[in-house]
Amino acid sequence: MTDSQRTVLVTGAAGFIGSHASEAFLARGDRVIGVDNFDPFYDASFKRANLEEVRRHPHADRFEFVESDIRDGDEMLALFERTKPTTVLHLAARAGVRPSIKEPALYAQVNVHATVHLLEAAQRTGVRRFLLASSSSVYGNNPKTPFSETDDVSGPISPYAATKRACELIAHTYHHLYKTPIACLRFFTVYGPRQRPDLAIMKFMRLMAAGETIPMFGDGSMARDFTYVDDIVKGVLAADDAIEQHGLRIWNLGGNRPVALRDMIATIGRVLGVEPNIDRLPDQPGEVRITYADLTRSAADLGYAPSTTFEEGVRKQWEWAKAHRG
Repeated sequence: MTDSQRTVLVTGAAGFIGSHASEAFLARGDRVIGVDNFDPFYDASFKRANLEEVRRHPHADRFEFVESDIRDGDEMLALFERTKPTTVLHLAARAGVRPSIKEPALYAQVNVHATVHLLEAAQRTGVRRFLLASSSSVYGNNPKTPFSETDDVSGPISPYAATKRACELIAHTYHHLYKTPIACLRFFTVYGPRQRPDLAIMKFMRLMAAGETIPMFGDGSMARDFTYVDDIVKGVLAADDAIEQHGLRIWNLGGNRPVALRDMIATIGRVLGVEPNIDRLPDQPGEVRITYADLTRSAADLGYAPSTTFEEGVRKQWEWAKAHRG
């Protein structure tokens, strides 16, 4: 559905996916309100650099940035009342499986409590569409592949996964009570330009370029359904267009081509032109063995069809990294 004046509020707008999504909404003709608090989970200079790229967008005159913490419910409500968003894209969260095991209470506070503040502000101010970033982590060690939106997700194996599933359940409640159209988007291992420095591909590129060893947990058979960021963003925009027809819907946004850890390392080495020096380490608790998106529903409902191959995406990320990270 097309609004005469669409305003999209993006939480986590200075982050990896958030900065790309903000640019895509601007390119579509929307007004964008970006929110971020520059959380110290990783060096804030990376986020500020992302934000500067958004501010250089040809349509940046329609972009407003607000530095704020989504855990402040009163501040969020005031922001919603002032800016009157028609769509909310909620990306801001504490990410990462292993860190969540160390700080589960913080993950619950940032991921769950703050999401309630945003859903409450949305229903009180008449937001028409709410897009919630969930995660493939909710599937846990699902014995069935590929993972379908109708699979049982009652067994998360990390606090991070549990918080993302909790957000989906809260979204269900808000839709039931207030009929707010809500899309729960299960992202599968997103990579590409501006990827967080702590994530595997960016980290391994940095280590290989410096001639350092690559930590490989387990035997290298663990696999991830890597999804290039441009494909994810196309899915996000399609969900924004479609969610009012469904009311409440969960969609997988993945690449549909799982890549084993050992093959991921080999691909990065091939792109960089180096032979990886691997340090084999024990398996890590909380990590699922494989993620693999069934895209049947998202293809049918959204026309979602990822088009970037893994090696092509890695090459694009490496070219960007050389130009922007030195």
